[in-house]
Amino acid sequence: MNLLVICGSFRKGSYNKAIARALPALAPAGITFTDAPPFEDFPLYNADKHEAGGIPAQVTKLSDAIRAADGVVIVTPEYNYSVPGGLKNAIDWVSRIKDQPFGGKPISIMSASMGPLGGGRMQYHMRTIMVFLNAHVFNTPEIFVGAAQNKIDDKGELTDGATREFIGKHLTAFEKFAKKIGG
Repeated sequence: MNLLVICGSFRKGSYNKAIARALPALAPAGITFTDAPPFEDFPLYNADKHEAGGIPAQVTKLSDAIRAADGVVIVTPEYNYSVPGGLKNAIDWVSRIKDQPFGGKPISIMSASMGPLGGGRMQYHMRTIMVFLNAHVFNTPEIFVGAAQNKIDDKGELTDGATREFIGKHLTAFEKFAKKIGG
């Protein structure tokens, strides 16, 4: 099973990138992870520019990667109680693709933050977006890594044993979900 990992943080020392890097070591055998093509340089979505110029090549590349994956794992922080702007912009672009890439796709959402909620408000908004795109969002166990600064060391390694174990359980359950959905 190949899972595409979309990280919503562009920050070099991102806690969410640390979570994303930890996934292969925590997953059941047989799951491979592929990082999504970069989207930080996507132009801001503008319907007039879209109609005039079509879909940019980098948006097509991300859309193709989503389509090719058996499932998508979105690991992202919460910005201002919601989805980070760069990630939302990428999703807005992908949502304009015919034969919607997210449609019918199994989706796992994970988030990490320094606060106690671990990105819970962002996850609510992301779930709403994925409903519109007709994706299948995995429900439980949910991954909210609160107080991430205490669980990820200064080298960017996820060191908290309980968090590692819980993410492993999530990935095991997500694999079964994704096979059932047939993404």
